[in-house]
Amino acid sequence: MLEKVLIANRGEIALRILRACREMGIRTVAVHSSADRDLKHVRLADETVCIGPPSSAESYLNIPAIISAAEVTAADAIHPGYGFLSENADFAERVERSGFIFIGPRADTIRLMGDKVSAIRAMKEAGIPCVPGSDGPLDDDEQRNLHLASEIGYPVIIKAAGGGGGRGMRVVHKEADLLGAISVTRNEARTAFGNATVYMEKFLVNPRHVEIQVLADSHGNAIHLGERDCSMQRRHQKVIEESPAPGITEEQRQQIGERCAEACRQLGYRGAGTFEFLFEDGNFYFIEMNTRIQLEHPVTEMVTGVDLVKEQLSVAGGDILRYRQEDIRVRGHAIECRINAEDPVRFLPSPGKITQYHAPGGPGIRVDSHIYSGYAVPPHYDSMIGKVIAFGDDRESALARMRTALSEIVVEGIKTNVPLHQDILADENFQKGGTNIHYLEKKLGLSK
Repeated sequence: MLEKVLIANRGEIALRILRACREMGIRTVAVHSSADRDLKHVRLADETVCIGPPSSAESYLNIPAIISAAEVTAADAIHPGYGFLSENADFAERVERSGFIFIGPRADTIRLMGDKVSAIRAMKEAGIPCVPGSDGPLDDDEQRNLHLASEIGYPVIIKAAGGGGGRGMRVVHKEADLLGAISVTRNEARTAFGNATVYMEKFLVNPRHVEIQVLADSHGNAIHLGERDCSMQRRHQKVIEESPAPGITEEQRQQIGERCAEACRQLGYRGAGTFEFLFEDGNFYFIEMNTRIQLEHPVTEMVTGVDLVKEQLSVAGGDILRYRQEDIRVRGHAIECRINAEDPVRFLPSPGKITQYHAPGGPGIRVDSHIYSGYAVPPHYDSMIGKVIAFGDDRESALARMRTALSEIVVEGIKTNVPLHQDILADENFQKGGTNIHYLEKKLGLSK
């Protein structure tokens, strides 16, 4: 059992981890930037350490400062949350070499999955269906690249091997644009990720984004916990997530879920993870694996009853998974809305002091948020200030509860995207379920 965990993150996920630790009797250390000394989890933690100025590069991405904080507080383990250093293999390696437990997969697993080319190769070996593509990095042979695209069939998409979060990709609709797109994407990848490797895949025209949640321990056990639909996106960033995914059958869920669990066993995976797929015409196509807890994990917790963060902590402490696959049952429906401090029309960040805050409540409503009346949202970090999750016996019930929750929430002093969520929930096609990843941008008039 872990005795003291350092939380190397901020905001709602840091508070979420702190609460899980408290339930398990684990002491906590909150590291924070000078701009975040008033965060709720910083006020609640057993110990706190300021690790730098507001800039992420000098605080939450400052590996030596985080390691030093763990040393001076005698922490057992470090939980990276999501974002920041959560999928940084070098950080995971440094943590373990310094004598601490990294609450996540081993560094070599993170490194393998962090490179999209090696990840796809590993998934194919594990029997996971992948998007038709170049089966490896593109070289400088222009004729070979043109031939590959012709065989795959246009449109194709050029992706950076080290990319993620919607960055480092370019869609090509005709042969005349291919070579230029490869060159530009390479240059962007070199600048943004320090890795100029790119690869090619078939561009699916109207896919949905469906992902599978997994849990694995260090003893060779792995399970899946159903799927989430994250197709409601803007600029490749998820806006609304739900579980189960509309239109996915129990047979499809079990089939793809077991393949993912088996892949974890073959990889020697440890902890929580997510296999992300594009889903089109009844087929799953692997795109990447996230080797961390996902922002949208609450919808899975609501429909399965499994506390994913507590399982992360338990597995990191060396325990065997408490659940077998037959213990996992998906019941009811859950929907999550990401609440951002931003203009709901122009999507510009809206930092500032929250003069009044009232959280929604009622049956089936969960709010994961670090804000409070008087809290000042800083301009230095991501604009998300919380998540509202609604659970019901079925999708219609969950939608109804979410509409009520959005009508109750009060955040004054700054702008939020609550009106955008209300607009989406009133949309006839979203109410039917199964909209594709391009739907929201077309609705907002943002698609090209």
